Amino acid sequence: MKAQTIKYLWVALAVAMILENRYVVGQDELRHDYFVYVTCESADEVDVVRFDGVRAVVVHRIPVGFRSTEIEGPHGITLSPDGKYWFLTMAHGIPFGQVYKFSTENNRRLGQVELGLFPATMQISVATGLLHVVNFNLHGDREPSSVSIVDPVEMAEVARIQTGVMPHGSRFSPDGRHHYSAAMMSDTLYEIDALDFEVKRTLKISPKHHHTAHDKLPKGHHKHMAMPTWVQIHPALPRAYVALNGSDEVVEVDLEEWKVRRRFATSEGPYNVEITPEGTRMVVTYKKSGSTGVWDLATGTELVRISHSRQVPHGIAITPDSRYAFVTVEGKGSQPGAVELLDLVHLKRITLVDVAQQASGIAFWKMQLTDR
Repeated sequence: MKAQTIKYLWVALAVAMILENRYVVGQDELRHDYFVYVTCESADEVDVVRFDGVRAVVVHRIPVGFRSTEIEGPHGITLSPDGKYWFLTMAHGIPFGQVYKFSTENNRRLGQVELGLFPATMQISVATGLLHVVNFNLHGDREPSSVSIVDPVEMAEVARIQTGVMPHGSRFSPDGRHHYSAAMMSDTLYEIDALDFEVKRTLKISPKHHHTAHDKLPKGHHKHMAMPTWVQIHPALPRAYVALNGSDEVVEVDLEEWKVRRRFATSEGPYNVEITPEGTRMVVTYKKSGSTGVWDLATGTELVRISHSRQVPHGIAITPDSRYAFVTVEGKGSQPGAVELLDLVHLKRITLVDVAQQASGIAFWKMQLTDR
């Protein structure tokens, strides 16, 4: 048995009690409520959802639009490492988008900063405390865009680093030293050094059937492209997982050797990827087929593919105990958005709750002990 597989199996064994969600103190089983923030892009609203292990409810509806004449498009959301603040990208602007800062104590807006065209995914480095935001640049010519670096205390942009065409999936290594994003229309993975603000490495991500991708392509030229839409870093191993929306794959990148190590053939349109905190499973939303897959990383097999209540699954947030996955589903037309709860132990959908239209970005906030 390979050493890597043995390591995965030991990790799985060590977290068995966590996966069963049982924390026993004497005769009492401790139970938790779980809270997430959800962006509703076509409603200019952010909803806070609470899940008690059985039922999910919306406990706060927060209006976040500040221009009465247009939809501003709340898209990406993240929390500060200490959980005191949440940050929201407002993708639509005149012409540039914004990032807003809010307090989790009362959900009041505390500040904002203007960035590039269509700011999207973001995360804060635990090493520097700085917020990295990809400027997706959905509109206009297909030309290289950028990653903005923001001081979240002063809410000021301190640097802007050029990467590829339509960057997305802004994520850090666990130590916060390296930032990763995938340029959708450049078929490229970018690594930025969080300390010196420089692109250190790039990796062309080709589909299984290799092709030549170019940095500048006319609109609509998607054939034979990988079209990476998300990158997620393993919590313990030097691995990155990149969703290839155009070629129906997720690739595992070895961050030490800087090459594709494995390929996972998925359902249509993989979009977002998350790895469970204990590191044994991968959850992937399939935007085109209206489903989500749960994968075993040790064996590289899809354990289950779960259909959703409506079309266009989008974002994923996994609870710190690796027990549940919250999945946002946009819906179509006049349908409300939804947050659906997946049980990662029993591999099934538990429940759902309707939210405002076009549920997209999602961020886990906290686990809270209850006395039930």
